[in-house]
Amino acid sequence: MARKPQNRQQGKGRPRRRTALLFLARWSLVALIWIGFIGAGVVLWYARDLPDTSRLNEITRRPAVTLVTADGQILATYGDLYGTNVGLDVLPPYLPRAVLAIEDRRFYSHFGIDPFGVARAIWVNIRTGRFVQGGSTVTQQLAKNLFLTPERTLKRKIQEVLLALWLERTYTKDQILALYLNRVYLGAGAYGVDAAARKYFGKPAEEVTLFEAAMLAGLLKAPSRYNPTTDPDAARSRATIVLNSMVEAGYLKTDQVIAALASDTEVGRTAAADWTGRYFADWVYDQVSSYVGSSERDLTVVTTIDLRLQRMAEAELKRILAEEGPKRGASQGALVMMTPDGAVKALVGGRDYRESEFNRATQALRQPGSAFKLFVFLAALEAGMDPDDTMVDGPIQVKKWRPANYQDKFYGEVTLREAFARSLNSVAVQLYLKTGGKAVENAAQRLGITAELNPDPALSLGSSEVNLMELTSAYAVFANEGRGVWNYGIEEIKDSAGMVLFRRAGDGPDRVVQPRQVEEMNDMMAAVIGWGTGKTADIGRPAAGKTGTSQEFRDAWFMGFTAELVTGVWVGNDDGKPMDKVTGGSLPAVIWRSVMAKALEGAPPRPLPGGGAEESAIAGVIEDGAGFIGNLLERLRGAAEGGEKKTSSSPDKPQRSENAPRIQPREQSNNR
Repeated sequence: MARKPQNRQQGKGRPRRRTALLFLARWSLVALIWIGFIGAGVVLWYARDLPDTSRLNEITRRPAVTLVTADGQILATYGDLYGTNVGLDVLPPYLPRAVLAIEDRRFYSHFGIDPFGVARAIWVNIRTGRFVQGGSTVTQQLAKNLFLTPERTLKRKIQEVLLALWLERTYTKDQILALYLNRVYLGAGAYGVDAAARKYFGKPAEEVTLFEAAMLAGLLKAPSRYNPTTDPDAARSRATIVLNSMVEAGYLKTDQVIAALASDTEVGRTAAADWTGRYFADWVYDQVSSYVGSSERDLTVVTTIDLRLQRMAEAELKRILAEEGPKRGASQGALVMMTPDGAVKALVGGRDYRESEFNRATQALRQPGSAFKLFVFLAALEAGMDPDDTMVDGPIQVKKWRPANYQDKFYGEVTLREAFARSLNSVAVQLYLKTGGKAVENAAQRLGITAELNPDPALSLGSSEVNLMELTSAYAVFANEGRGVWNYGIEEIKDSAGMVLFRRAGDGPDRVVQPRQVEEMNDMMAAVIGWGTGKTADIGRPAAGKTGTSQEFRDAWFMGFTAELVTGVWVGNDDGKPMDKVTGGSLPAVIWRSVMAKALEGAPPRPLPGGGAEESAIAGVIEDGAGFIGNLLERLRGAAEGGEKKTSSSPDKPQRSENAPRIQPREQSNNR
């Protein structure tokens, strides 16, 4: 009897549950209808401003600028590059298959959107707890690449789906895949598999190997991360994943993958070539617009670079810094090599472009130290002095400043030639005071120095900062027989149709130094290498130059030239940290000697302009002797020539009047 009421209660429960289920179903249906209406409204709303699909074949991109050597070798490319549009019928079949294996295996079976792929991506991402897979099909990626911006919003995603459906209705699967392969971005400014194949492997897409095809497909995930030129190991690793995916998709057999991996011997070799001359390329590229303005056309720029010299200069600077730098506290260096008229043949802005793109040859301003004495002594010669005039090297004081020589060694009475060759600071300061700061500044500016110069006696010792490119150009004036030098890296600029937009003409500025002073300065600079502070730079042929060392050994320079080439070298640290007694006559001179000897190997020696190397023939005359011995030998030679000192009888040299002031001997003086 007690169970009957319980059964009645259970009977009453069933209708209640049924009623609840019906209620839930009814309102779920209503909710779905409303969601459908809202969803349709959102889709229609976003469909209002879909991109214009008639612009499918238009390519909006930055114009490409290709830098080449004089013989047509490609140095670097900037901007966006598109290769030849290639159809699937001309591509090796493993290239599109590699892309589909890693990006969209169900491409030929879905309708532009792959629900299974989306579900799989959601499941994998949930399981791993991070974003690992995306659900976009190749068609969706093409829609995004052709018509949409990269922003990640609901609107963009809905428009991507709508455009993918439109593409599927309008084109065949093969046409969609071909469009994708010709437009997809593959890093380094390359759009499409043909441009990428030419960029990374130096060949058209039709000729890529299986491994190279896998490497191109691997770029799709992250073009910068898997770039073969910047990280060959990462690119190889990603290519291996692509090859394994091709096996899983049934496109390859395992033995084919093994063979492909075994053939991977050449990949990455283009990386070294790609980085050669990149400091030079950046420097040139930044100048292009100043020659041709803003151009929407693809451009080809014929440059002055010599790839043999460039590779050699990069290798030597890096090698010597690696061998000697750690022991001497020197971490960086820069080098500029040009012909006497200013055509830059090699430019090294640092020991490794991949570690730092900062160009220390053109962008860094550093104190040149005694390398600035070029302008001080030139001003003195132009004021009427000559290399055989004498000064007293000893301690001097300018207000509270006491300029000192290297190792505090003084030489007493010396000629200007000896003062320059030994880089004696007190003489340089005296000459600055005598000729006047304006004359020194004028000489520097006339030879191409544009940096701001402090009008102070310390300027004579290189207290104002300059850059290596300008200083090298200034020294080039004396290799260029006194004619002004405008350094340049561009010979010609053409558009894609071959029309010449710019061609270099002329030899630069007119004469800025008279022949007599060219001969005299070259005579003194030859002595620097012959027996002065730059002896380490001797290359066994006529050469001239100057050492430079800034305060506390923070910067070390060697500037020098032969009749064929002018080269400037700087060594230091980016943070300005002092080095361990690195002078211009040490590491910079070693680099200069190595680079110049290799550059001129096999070339017959040529005299310096003006025949100014005669004094270096008396190598050792003053090499280790005291100043008075040198002066005694100078006087003996003068007596043998007729007992008179050389006079300025040449009409090219300013005549010194009897009343022209001379620098009087002071107390003893300081530096090197």
